[in-house]
Amino acid sequence: MPPLVCRLLIDPPAPGAWNMAVDETLLNWAQQTGGVAFRVYQWAEPTLTIGYFQRWLDRWQHPASLACPVVRRATGGGAIVHDRELTYCIVLPPHLIPKEGSLSLYKIIHESLTEVFHSLGVLARLWACGCQASGPRQEPFLCFQRRSRWDVVAAGCDGTEVKLLGSAQRRTPTGLLQHGSILLAQSHSAPELPGLQELLGRWVSPEELSEIWLLRLEEKLGWHWKTDSLTPQELEKVKLLVQTKYGAQSWTERR
Repeated sequence: MPPLVCRLLIDPPAPGAWNMAVDETLLNWAQQTGGVAFRVYQWAEPTLTIGYFQRWLDRWQHPASLACPVVRRATGGGAIVHDRELTYCIVLPPHLIPKEGSLSLYKIIHESLTEVFHSLGVLARLWACGCQASGPRQEPFLCFQRRSRWDVVAAGCDGTEVKLLGSAQRRTPTGLLQHGSILLAQSHSAPELPGLQELLGRWVSPEELSEIWLLRLEEKLGWHWKTDSLTPQELEKVKLLVQTKYGAQSWTERR
């Protein structure tokens, strides 16, 4: 059987509302065509995304990011400061979701990046603890201060564990969107979070990491990348989503 052809988009930095609108447009494309797409991208300025279920008022819990523009994601999880990092998105139609279930996609994607970190000299691993404390609990506001099954973590310089990759999903009856953030270095807008640079002692650019990771991921998934960009029709859909959803105060402050 020939390898699955996956649409690959490597996008330049863009505003937060635009980035979230592109991810949703790709999900709609996967639903309509049965295709699969993988996207890596960056952010035009330090931006805070809040999870779909987070309260808008909770963003004041994090003073360091108060100057950042805010956009609400369509996926759950904690808030992320997108600054010195690389973001990815993968969209799948239902028949391509792993037979073990959608959550196994976390493991597949995260394992590939763990192997890349090993090749760079960082002994990263998957966070395997799936147990949850009984009763209600208050989770940290920031995603990178939380721990979920299959997060990528590594030992920091002070012996504490540093989270380098976290992902979130949105599942619909006709498709799956998973996107996640790879923390490349500490940001002034999130100074409490060390990244890959602090562990390695050198800067790994988004371009360097993408090149290594995409080769490893292609091999692991058995897919073939087809470099692509958004069509004019898709760009119009993105612009509409920015205007009516991700760039609208009614969406960002809906909870």
